[in-house]
Amino acid sequence: MDKGIFIKDITDGQTVRGIFLVRQMGRAETKAGKAYLTLTFMDRSGEMAARVWDKAEALALQCPTGGFVHVDAQAQAYKGVVQLKVNDLKALAPTEVDPAEFMPVSAANLKALEQELHAIIAGLEHPHLRALLQRLFTDPDFSQQFITAPAAKHMHHACLGGLLEHTVAVARLAIKVCDSYPELDRPLLVAGALVHDIGKTREFSFDVPPFEYSDQGRLMGHLVLGVEMVQAAVAGLADFPRDLADRLKHLILSHHGRHEFGSPALPMTTEAFVLNLVDDLDAKINYLNRLADQAKEPGYQWSEYQKTMERFLFVRGRAAGALAPEPLPQPHEAPPAPKETPEAVPKGPKQAALW
Repeated sequence: MDKGIFIKDITDGQTVRGIFLVRQMGRAETKAGKAYLTLTFMDRSGEMAARVWDKAEALALQCPTGGFVHVDAQAQAYKGVVQLKVNDLKALAPTEVDPAEFMPVSAANLKALEQELHAIIAGLEHPHLRALLQRLFTDPDFSQQFITAPAAKHMHHACLGGLLEHTVAVARLAIKVCDSYPELDRPLLVAGALVHDIGKTREFSFDVPPFEYSDQGRLMGHLVLGVEMVQAAVAGLADFPRDLADRLKHLILSHHGRHEFGSPALPMTTEAFVLNLVDDLDAKINYLNRLADQAKEPGYQWSEYQKTMERFLFVRGRAAGALAPEPLPQPHEAPPAPKETPEAVPKGPKQAALW
């Protein structure tokens, strides 16, 4: 079945007919007690909030979270943000759609990045760390998961292949920092850069859209999962130094930098401080680049308020005709006190980091 319009192409006042994935569906009531639905639709180009004001209870059966729907709606701007007023929708079977149209994919050359990853490992001048990384990254099952996984659910590199793209970028930055600070333990820092997020292959479920947390991911998180994966690999290697394993695992456990950002441990080695900084640098640059590429005009301009960073951002729009990445999804939460007129797009929970 034809997908129809993509979210990135929807403009205010437009009649919208197309197929979308229901990323989120919730029920609410107006102050007068009338039921309505709060929806978030997505496709590979982005996300958009929507409301069902009429026939809410009947249509709720057609649009469960994770389902595909054909939508008939009207695009309306509220405080400068376009959302959809849904007139009607119909559930579709997964066999009626092409899943690739609903899964964002990295624009990077993933084959070249995979080759670069293995070249970095091969060039690592430490036999124990090189053997550990080769054991991890040559495992067929893990390798396939790693090159496919997103690096985040929403914020940065939130696309298929995003984990590979982010990891290689962090490793490049680590290498450049080592060039400027030769006193750093280069093999350890580069190895830490390559394994710091490997737990995300288990933290997320990404075989079908939308990206969600796995049970393991919710219960343990990717830092703990990553340490478990490294420990399992170390156990299969003869004579791997225990102190080296501890320092590598410390890099994983501390790379978010602060307890409130999810790190069980604070950075306590020079390499841990560097990994925290270069990881955060790449995540934020990716976020800002994608935000800038959504700008309507070339040149510097203000973004909408970014809840994640708790500020407006002064970004430089791309030149006319340049290719833009897919729109940057924004996190969502339940809407404020309902009214009988369309509400603003729901804002996300307060977050202090992009992980």
